[in-house]
Amino acid sequence: MKIWTAQSAQAHFSELLRASITQGAQLITLHGKETAVLVPIAEWQRLQQKQPSLKSLLLATSTAELDIPERGKQQRRNIELFE
Repeated sequence: MKIWTAQSAQAHFSELLRASITQGAQLITLHGKETAVLVPIAEWQRLQQKQPSLKSLLLATSTAELDIPERGKQQRRNIELFE
């Protein structure tokens, strides 16, 4: 990933844009601090895909679409609380 200063990114925006398309994400710094990243649209869309929320999973009408692992057989221990 190439690092661009904000001034360089502004002066060479077309080159920055082409580099993000051909080489991937490009990092932009401002006063020496990492400030922004320019990424191709396909990468941005992939990053924006939202995972379902816990609420939506719990309210789902069918568990067929949920990946619920099979529970193992566990033995219960009998503990006598009162002797």
